[in-house]
Amino acid sequence: MKKSKKSQKGVTSNDKNKGMGKEKEREKKSSSLESGSYNYKMFSFFNRKFKINEVEPPSDVNKAFSLFTDEGSTHMTAEQLRRFMSVHQCEVSTRLEDAQNIIEQVVNRRHHITKFARHTLNVEDFFHFLLSDDLNGPIRTQVHHDMSAPLSHYFIYTGHNSYLTGNQLSSDCSEVPIIKALQNGVRVIELDLWPSKDEILVLHGRTLTTPVSFIQCLTSIKEYAFVSSPYPVIITLEDHLTPELQAKAADMITQTFETMLYYPESDLTEFPSPESLKYRIMISTKPPKEYLEVRSKDASEDESSPKDDSDAVSRNLLCYSNSSSESDQEDEDFKSLQAGVSGYKRLITIHAGKPKGSLKTALKEVTDQVRRLSLSEHQLEKLAGSHGLDIVRFTQRNILRVYPKGTRFTSSNYKPTIGWMHGAQMVAFNMQGYGKSLWLMHGMFRANGGCGYVIKPDILTRSADELFDPKATLLPVQKTLKVKIYMGDGWRLDFKHTHFDAYSPPDFYTKMKLKRKPR
Repeated sequence: MKKSKKSQKGVTSNDKNKGMGKEKEREKKSSSLESGSYNYKMFSFFNRKFKINEVEPPSDVNKAFSLFTDEGSTHMTAEQLRRFMSVHQCEVSTRLEDAQNIIEQVVNRRHHITKFARHTLNVEDFFHFLLSDDLNGPIRTQVHHDMSAPLSHYFIYTGHNSYLTGNQLSSDCSEVPIIKALQNGVRVIELDLWPSKDEILVLHGRTLTTPVSFIQCLTSIKEYAFVSSPYPVIITLEDHLTPELQAKAADMITQTFETMLYYPESDLTEFPSPESLKYRIMISTKPPKEYLEVRSKDASEDESSPKDDSDAVSRNLLCYSNSSSESDQEDEDFKSLQAGVSGYKRLITIHAGKPKGSLKTALKEVTDQVRRLSLSEHQLEKLAGSHGLDIVRFTQRNILRVYPKGTRFTSSNYKPTIGWMHGAQMVAFNMQGYGKSLWLMHGMFRANGGCGYVIKPDILTRSADELFDPKATLLPVQKTLKVKIYMGDGWRLDFKHTHFDAYSPPDFYTKMKLKRKPR
């Protein structure tokens, strides 16, 4: 028994030694990775070792640290950090509590043992704070633009055919893309309404896309409208409904949104501000033709085909007025129908439509009521070449929506800068698409806290005497942008050291592009 115990004891001792050896090896490997030292096995015979030294604060950071701390001090207090952010970084709204919270988070990340005793930052902590995307990101996470101007003074995050899951011809229609768009901050949702017996469906008309119910889309919009931004959501409707279904659509909209729905008592002479419309939903579409207007037409006009044969409401109402043997019951039906159509029209806040006649006339037409005009990307490019000033003037009071051309079957997108430089508020994009244009759109609306509204530059809202000419080549310098690249660091924290190459570390580089107005 003694021998057995001795033997057992000896085995245990060996195991412990082996375990300690492995533990030391792991610690050595861990410390090697933390310090940036890596070994690569080359040709299966020998190791190549390289070391990445920890990046030290550059001279500019040391200078800024010294400038906002007491002379000779090696630590920065919360009040000194607040002053640095307010004065040096122009974040004037920074409070002392914000600075204290930043110091607490930095200390928790870098000083696990002494985190309860430390309430200041040394220069390395300060440098870590400057490079932290979540604590000191390049884009401010709060809304900081003036949100009290009319809607026409803002670029608005706008979707096109928001219900499509893929391409424009055969993909499924669903509420899921609408939900994703709202979660990403999109503020304008487009729905195409088509009749199906007594139902209202949302689909891309005259294609193989499978439909989704209108009420399902409305319910999803209500639930997710303000998860990422409190500012107003605009639903643009492409309406192909009969008067009966328009009345039904009006009931669905009012019952679903209830007090969230905003509509004015009379036609707007100026758009309200995003600030005044917080947590509100608005409808934008073409107003339906009133039944009484159609009924008052001459009988000879009734027999001829209507001028605007694209208006589904006008066609359906004309067929009623063509009947020469109207009964009292039919008159009651007409009155009921008229009330339904009027109710639908009453819900429209932003009256929309495609231009009647020439585009030039539509842009120059001056009315008391503000409205929305829709142009395809091709129409905008053509018009911008000769009437850029008229477009800018139009967008100062009214809303211009630009949408992708019909041949973009794969849900690709166009260059948004042409629309933005002419003041177009709603540059509609296929959010389910992919590519650089969509990335540019996403980047644009990360501004202003990602709220979906970015105020236009002053040059697009000036008076008629100082109207901005998009075709001008020589403009006075407004601001000078200087960018200094310090370093690229942190790749080894996100990837394994053999992720890119089995024998050497990756060579990263920085690429900068400045997006400007097209030539």
